[in-house]
Amino acid sequence: MADTSYDFIVVGGGVVGSAIGYGLAKRGARVAVLDEGDTAIRASRVNFGLVWLQSKGDGMPDYGRWTRRSADLWGPFAQELRQTSGVDPEHVQRGGVIFCLGDEEFEQRRTTIMRMHNQVEPWVYETEMIDRRQMQELFPGVRLGKELVGGSFCPHDGVSNPLRLLQSLHAALKRLGADYRPDAPARAARAEGGGFAVDTPVGTLRAGKIVLAAGHGSPALAGALGLDAPVIPERGQLLITERVAPILDVAAGGIRQMSEGGMLIGATFEDTSEYTTRATTANAVELAQRAIRIMPDLARLKMVRTWLGLRVLSPDGFPVYMESDDHPGAYVAFCHSGNTLAAVHAEDLAEAFLAPRLPERLASFHPRRFHAQKAA
Repeated sequence: MADTSYDFIVVGGGVVGSAIGYGLAKRGARVAVLDEGDTAIRASRVNFGLVWLQSKGDGMPDYGRWTRRSADLWGPFAQELRQTSGVDPEHVQRGGVIFCLGDEEFEQRRTTIMRMHNQVEPWVYETEMIDRRQMQELFPGVRLGKELVGGSFCPHDGVSNPLRLLQSLHAALKRLGADYRPDAPARAARAEGGGFAVDTPVGTLRAGKIVLAAGHGSPALAGALGLDAPVIPERGQLLITERVAPILDVAAGGIRQMSEGGMLIGATFEDTSEYTTRATTANAVELAQRAIRIMPDLARLKMVRTWLGLRVLSPDGFPVYMESDDHPGAYVAFCHSGNTLAAVHAEDLAEAFLAPRLPERLASFHPRRFHAQKAA
């Protein structure tokens, strides 16, 4: 196959890479998106689908502002994707809650919310603690468990369908003329002739700029480009139940109803050094038990399946965006919240990658922060 040249090669066809590629393509860039395909360890498979603000940014105020920016962009972003791709990412923004079982959980949550409010401007989070009565008003047709004392509510939170989102992004890339290549993982990447070259099973591709957004696959490619990709895997397991009539109109951490009616229950947060996606019965039991304590009638539903995936984390849990000092035009981008940040990745981050240099407002997300922490 002949070599092919582009303005950008985006390595990674998951939600992060596809959102960036979509944002670049709609701005007129010639883009190739390289995707390992269904054999990839996709974080989308364990994505709860929340478009979530209220838990993001504790310890990094810029992450809170960045997430709020994405939450505000998500409505127009979803509408644009529907029109461009013909696939609805199923975005709904009616606010979201975190459930608290018992007074201790409630007070811990209150402390966290107060601390996060104190780190940024008042407009960023606008999250409040609500009591059991207020929680019941949000879920009028649901019998709440006796231990549920209340929780937190953020009006800017919502949901999407992460698999529909990915399907929509891939379709939109093709409609915009981008070269989306499934089953074409990057085997090697290097600076070459003032640009960059990427070797794949179907040939070598070249571009003026390159973005590593391959999640767990980025570290193997980053060093040759002078990039730092400190990716840490985290195991997360989910459950899905049989389909039932709609009863949950408000998004919630840990329990949500998908558009087709199934109850999605999750998720575990397990440190791991192994890239394995084997689910366990013990995790399934733990998830089910907590869900039933929140909503006892869930005990009547049949579990359809349980599965596990690997999230993409940095050492502090916050996003990483970096341009190489050695090879300008080479970037790395990864984060835990690819679903939540999809809108801002397609807009602000794509604009940043098109600029001659990354803007200063992204400096907080540079991985140099990890080296500074070690030195301290």
